[in-house]
Amino acid sequence: MFRKLSIVALAAALAAAPLPVLAQSKKDSVVMGMTLEPPGLDPTTAAAAAIAEVTLYNIYETLTKINEDSSVSPLLAESWQASPDLKTYTFKLRKGVKFQNGEAFDSAAVKFSFERNAAPTSTNKDKSLFQAFESVTTPDADTVVIAVKYSEPNLPFLLGQASASIVEPKSASTDVTQPVGTGPYQLGAWVKGSSITLNKWADYRNASAIKLSKVTIRFISDPAAQIAALLSGDIDAFPRFTTRGVAQFKSDPRFTVLVGGSKAKTIVAINEKKKPLDDVRVRRAILAAIDRKAIIDGAVDGFGTPIGSFYTPGSLGYVDTTGINPYDPEKAKKLLAEAGVTTPLELSLKLPQPPYARQGGEILAAQLAKVGITAKIENVEWAQWLSQVFAPNGPHNYDLTIVSHVEPFDLVKLTEPDFYLGYNSEAFNALYKQIVTTPDEAGRAKLLGDTQRMMATDAVAGFLFQPQWPTVINKKLKGVWKEVPQFENDFSTWSWE
Repeated sequence: MFRKLSIVALAAALAAAPLPVLAQSKKDSVVMGMTLEPPGLDPTTAAAAAIAEVTLYNIYETLTKINEDSSVSPLLAESWQASPDLKTYTFKLRKGVKFQNGEAFDSAAVKFSFERNAAPTSTNKDKSLFQAFESVTTPDADTVVIAVKYSEPNLPFLLGQASASIVEPKSASTDVTQPVGTGPYQLGAWVKGSSITLNKWADYRNASAIKLSKVTIRFISDPAAQIAALLSGDIDAFPRFTTRGVAQFKSDPRFTVLVGGSKAKTIVAINEKKKPLDDVRVRRAILAAIDRKAIIDGAVDGFGTPIGSFYTPGSLGYVDTTGINPYDPEKAKKLLAEAGVTTPLELSLKLPQPPYARQGGEILAAQLAKVGITAKIENVEWAQWLSQVFAPNGPHNYDLTIVSHVEPFDLVKLTEPDFYLGYNSEAFNALYKQIVTTPDEAGRAKLLGDTQRMMATDAVAGFLFQPQWPTVINKKLKGVWKEVPQFENDFSTWSWE
């Protein structure tokens, strides 16, 4: 009895007593979720956007920086000037910058990086851009002059992308697993299949401005697991979050939901090197079978704007081409008959991991079935998709697939002879050449409109939608971008309230 009363009395005393105030330092680490794990950590040798999500502006830096509003500001270049014809750009470099292995950053490193990207053996996703450089010269250690074969008003923007990351020549060959850059973070650990840890680099030139000392990136591909990880507090932020879970986080006061626009294009890629997909009537039949609205509603919960070509609303010269290939199942059947296709036509549909692809693929297969096309779904891991479907000089072993192309200004891809779509149109290539040799904006805008109409008429792909990307974060986390001009996570802007 005595003991029981003592415990009760003690509990009451503790409840009544004021709690001690403990000195707490501001939180300086964050755990972020990502859907896909990068296949490596060198964005200059592979196409996966997941590489940039980890490394761009964190481990590696570029001459210029693309900001949240799509504007371009200096980064490794302090300033630049363009010639009147927009064919020659002179970059003045930031002085006193070092790579994480102690080597000096200078114009020689820029020249090495860009010429490596342009080499015949290069696997850089923007290889054609660097091959369009007539020359990269270095008048001195702090100056780089780039002469381009054609007028390129977007060069400062393009050089802010991950594919233009500046690498250190001596360590470039091992950057895939041991990245060395000039950025504020270094690779701490990579537990394959689970997570990557980045640690603040103490010798970064502006280290005092970097608030987070450690960033852990966890790879969670399953939408239900993504939701659970946020709700449990296991992760603090999830950019490009599954659209399925957005509603519940909007009503949860612990979180902030940001919904940003993009320059991405989600498409049904069609392998035009395969018969009967080389017949434009068959491709038009596929497009006529697609109800874009049903896919947008069912695959991404309405977070998308319909598109009719490989070009997005808000871009220079945009025209709405969705009416060129409208949803019309009866027309699809007639086109297949005109092309001499015996139905059911069996096609493979390879789907990578992202929810928009897997969920969209189920809806697409059901739509195609209504017009006599049997789409045999094959779910593949991201690394498989990259090597089997997308890789330059790869087997391009697929009939149909669904993917988001997230890079802006990438119409040039359709001119590349080994691009996985297999389009290869002399008329399109000639039109694109006109665009890049037309310096005035109004002229370019008109030609870009012609380009979009040609892509739609040629049924280059099943153009679905421009996605909106939701990001869910702990409400006390600041500096996370809402808009998504490209896939990146600039941890130098992140901090805790």
